[in-house]
Amino acid sequence: MRMIREPARDIPVLIDADIVVVGGGTTGPIAAVAAARRGKKVVLIERFGSLGGNLTLGLNTKPSGALVGGLPLELWTLARSEGAAGADYFAGTKTGKVKIASPCDPEIMKMLLTRLCADAGVEILFETVVSRPVLDGDTLRGVVIENKGGRSFIEAKVVIDCSADGDVAAGAGAPFVMGSGEAGEDLKAQPVGMYFTMSDVDVVALARWARQTDDVPAQAIPEKDADLDYGLWLTGFNKTIRAYRAETGIDLPRENITLKTANGLMYVNATRVIGVDVFSATAFSAAVVECYRQIVEYARFLVATVPGFERAKIAQIAPVLGVRETRHIVGEYTLTESDVRGDKSFPDSIAADVSAFDVHDVKGADVDFQGLRPYELPYGCMVPLGVEQLLVAGRCISADHAAHGRSRNVPACMATGQAAGIAAAIAIEGNTSVRHVPIERVQGALREIGMPLHADELR
Repeated sequence: MRMIREPARDIPVLIDADIVVVGGGTTGPIAAVAAARRGKKVVLIERFGSLGGNLTLGLNTKPSGALVGGLPLELWTLARSEGAAGADYFAGTKTGKVKIASPCDPEIMKMLLTRLCADAGVEILFETVVSRPVLDGDTLRGVVIENKGGRSFIEAKVVIDCSADGDVAAGAGAPFVMGSGEAGEDLKAQPVGMYFTMSDVDVVALARWARQTDDVPAQAIPEKDADLDYGLWLTGFNKTIRAYRAETGIDLPRENITLKTANGLMYVNATRVIGVDVFSATAFSAAVVECYRQIVEYARFLVATVPGFERAKIAQIAPVLGVRETRHIVGEYTLTESDVRGDKSFPDSIAADVSAFDVHDVKGADVDFQGLRPYELPYGCMVPLGVEQLLVAGRCISADHAAHGRSRNVPACMATGQAAGIAAAIAIEGNTSVRHVPIERVQGALREIGMPLHADELR
C-alpha cells in the first residue's frame, strides 16, 4: 500500500472534562447521565446528529428484553408517558416466553435521550468523531476529536468507550478478539443488516392471519386491536419465504424475518449480509448497497404474500447499517455462554439481565432466538487489560461470541453503560483508578437507583 506522511502539528485543548463518553448510541447517553448525576463534568461525543444509534437511527426500536430497573427503566417509563412506547409483552420462543419491553418511537426517543443528557448537565458534541486516544504510558489522558471546527483534544480523568466497536480501547492498545475469534474461521461475526419501515399495513388483518398460521412460531399479539400499534411482534415466515423463492427465483437470503409495530408503522427486520469486514470502507459500502437491493425485494415479497400488506409501501430506510458484532475487548473477565445461561453468580455483578439469547448465524443459517433464565453482568467484563482509566460498555465488552448473543442487546448495553458511568464517577471521587474502584460502592449506588444486581432477584 502506498503511503504519505502526515506532518505533526499542535492542536488546541477544547475541553478539560472529568469523564469523556465516546459514542451516543444506546449505551453512551445512559453512561453520561449516570456520571453527570453524580456531579461530574461529562462530555458525550457522537458521530451523528442525534442520539440513540441503532435504537433510533437504526430503527431497531425494541430492547429484545425487559428493562428491569435504574436509568433504562426510567427512560422507557418516560417514553410511555409521552405515548412513545407501549406496555411490556411476552414473546414466544422455542424455549419458552421472553418478556420484552415494547418498541419505542425512534424520533421521540432521540429527543428524550437528549433531554435526559441536557437536564443532567452533559455536554454533547454532535457530528464529532474520535480520531485517536492519547496515553501517558498506559494511562488514558483523553481523546483527539475532529468535526467542522477542525481537530482538537479533550482531556479526561476517565474515558468510557461506548463506540460499540471498541474503537478507543483498540486504539489505546487493549487486546481484543474479532467475532468468534476461532482460528481458521473466515466468517467470524454475526451478519449485518438494515431495518426499514412500511406504511399502510392493515395490522388487524395481519394479526388475524398470524394467529391462524403455523408459519409464525414466535409471536406476541395483543388481544385488543387498540393495542396493536406498539404490541404486535412476529418472527418466522420461513415457509412463505421458501415458496416465494421457488416461484420467483428471487434471492431472499434470510431464512426468517421479524415484523413489529410502533408509532403507526411496520418495522421490518429482514435484510442480511454475511462475512462483512465493517472496518473496510469498500466492504461496508458494498453491504449498504446490497441491503438496499434486499429491501426492495422483501417489500415486494410482503405485499405479494402476507395478508395485510396488500396496499403497503416503503416508508423509511435506516440511514445506518445495523452491525451486530465486531470487536470483543479482552477484559479482566470474559463472559461465556455458560455464564449467560445463568450458570454463575458474580460478586462484582453490576446488573441482572433477562435479554433474549439472540444469535444470527455467521454463515447465514436461521436465527437462534431463545428466552432464558436471568444472568449476571460482572464489572470485570468492562475493564480492559493493559490500559488504565478506561472502561468499555455496550456490545464491545469482554464476552465470547455466544455470550454476545445476550450481552449485545439493548438492556445489557444500557446496564453496562449505567454501571460504567457510576464507576467512573466513584473512582474520581475516591481518587482511585477504575480498575480498583470499590465495587461495593458501585453496587450500592446502583441499588439506590433500583437496579437489580443478581439473577435470583429476578426469578
